Amino acid sequence: MDVQTGFFYLFALVLLFAAFRVVTARNPVSAVLYLMLAFSQASGIWLLLKAEFLAITLVLVYLGAVMVLFLFVVMMLDINIDSLRQGFWKHFPLALGIGALISLEMAVVLIGGFRASEAPVTVGAVADPASASNTKALGMLLYTQYLYPIQIAAVILLVAMIAAIALTLRARKDTKKIDPSIQVRVRAADRLEVVAMAPVQKPQPAVSSEAGAAAPAEGART
Repeated sequence: MDVQTGFFYLFALVLLFAAFRVVTARNPVSAVLYLMLAFSQASGIWLLLKAEFLAITLVLVYLGAVMVLFLFVVMMLDINIDSLRQGFWKHFPLALGIGALISLEMAVVLIGGFRASEAPVTVGAVADPASASNTKALGMLLYTQYLYPIQIAAVILLVAMIAAIALTLRARKDTKKIDPSIQVRVRAADRLEVVAMAPVQKPQPAVSSEAGAAAPAEGART
């Protein structure tokens, strides 16, 4: 067994362990951390398969942005673990049946794919794979053969994002908010007005004549 095969088995074992801990961890924060570990091991397997673009994209997009955001959201949410555990064993047979069905479907698809004798001809394939760029080949496939599926997936993600915002947005009475249309129509003249005013001098207190005459008299007596 060479070094590349050894690293593949190492990444695969850590990936399977991390994926198993994602679904069995009791703490949501720990589950998110194990999911980040699984993504990192998957990127290592992509590197071994010489798919550098996919590996770097997995690290930058998922580990650097999506999973960190998930971690912050999970840490900020007040999740009641006890309430989530209620009814686990009640729905366990249904979950086990769905998991077995998904595993059977994946096994059928993988076995059917391994039995293929000839590799399918794809758009953007070149005669010399060693001198080709997998990023260019991936871009050619995405924007030619799989253009409509990508557009459909983008629309679905947009609808899901809007639905998530609409479901979680609540009007609170203890917060102050301003209508954006009013903010857009605001002008500088409405906020500040310069007014010309004449200078005003503060009047000095007047000294009475009786008090001024009494002061020298008292000095003369002394």
